[in-house]
Amino acid sequence: MALSRIWSAFIIVAIVVASIKCFFFGHSDIFNWMVIGKSSDPLNPLKLDGIIETCWIAVDLCIKLIGTLALFMGLMSIAEKAGGIRLLSRIIGPFFSKLFPEIPKGHPSMGHMIMNFSANLLGLDNAATPFGIKAMESLQELNPNKDVASNSQIMFLCLHAAGLCLIPVSVIAIRSTQNAQDPTDIFIPCLIVTFVGTMAAMLIVSFKQKINLLQPVIITWVLSISAVVGLLVWYVSKLNAESIKSFSGLLSGGIILLIFLLIVLGALYKKIDVFDAFIGGAKGGFETALKIIPYLVGILVAVSMLRTSGTFDVIMSGIKNVFVFLGADTKFVDALPTALIRPLSGGAARGMMVSTMISSGPDSFASKLSGVFQGASDTTFYVVAVYFGSVGIKNTRYAIGSMLLADLVGVCTAIALSYMFFA
Repeated sequence: MALSRIWSAFIIVAIVVASIKCFFFGHSDIFNWMVIGKSSDPLNPLKLDGIIETCWIAVDLCIKLIGTLALFMGLMSIAEKAGGIRLLSRIIGPFFSKLFPEIPKGHPSMGHMIMNFSANLLGLDNAATPFGIKAMESLQELNPNKDVASNSQIMFLCLHAAGLCLIPVSVIAIRSTQNAQDPTDIFIPCLIVTFVGTMAAMLIVSFKQKINLLQPVIITWVLSISAVVGLLVWYVSKLNAESIKSFSGLLSGGIILLIFLLIVLGALYKKIDVFDAFIGGAKGGFETALKIIPYLVGILVAVSMLRTSGTFDVIMSGIKNVFVFLGADTKFVDALPTALIRPLSGGAARGMMVSTMISSGPDSFASKLSGVFQGASDTTFYVVAVYFGSVGIKNTRYAIGSMLLADLVGVCTAIALSYMFFA
């Protein structure tokens, strides 16, 4: 119900803003460009994709996702039959059993979730999505009400959306292409912000679900993760920019190939029919990709209407005027478009970040802050559409509110850290 109201509000607000611009400010062609506009069209004054083009983009995205889903869900099928997922469940079980008290001990969903979190840690978005969908499907098996999100599904999705990431590979790569003096200077702020956001998500959902976090197992795991994050910050802070890029590639690419190797070797040791198991899981990836198309089309079209109607421009102008009135520093406002659109669309936020770099320069405060925003969380509404859509959840309960609150914590932390590091 929450997603339905938000989606309706996006469309209503977008059309109202566009109508005001059309009838009161003389933008007589705005309705036309909102519907049929293409960002590649030199005659398009908005330089944004309209509704029709966005529908194609959503379907194209799902088609491209078919291959990734088929590959990783096929590998997950091999790992399940070889017992690898059960092994992961036993390792992580003591910690997850406290955060997910409704999940039975040793249930495969724990292994699926840890695979998803691991892929997120390495910045492997393409791998994280299939693992996350598999986790949602496993959790759905335990869900007594198939149309309503369970506590475990909400906890998992909020932690996933917080986007704890060790190395923001894509942001570093984009900053490098824009000739930033030090493309990796956003690494430490991004890592700290994603860690703070993840802890905030855990606290928010635990409070709602009345989970006691002051348990020895939870405290031990959180302190251990904090120590790993601290050691990584210390190690990377001693490397130069080129070494950081090399290290990030070795870490992310090397670990995913190691996972492939361990899964296949484990299956051969267990005498599993490896290719048959892969094909069985890959078929599920194809079906899942088709299932999420309607959800993705709906979300992306609503976001497109908000952007093409100029709603974001109105919001940004209002925010800037408020801070000017209060006499506060406003240089962070130039980076806010990335933060505001990040929960709605990863691609659009990436475009906002690049736009900020082009207009303000790759080494400006606004560009660095927009890079931290881009690397500091996942796309909340995309995640909701894809993950809940993959299992047919209609009532998301308090999931969206919890995610957005965690996003807000991340945005505030990003601004504070950027002033500390870059001001």
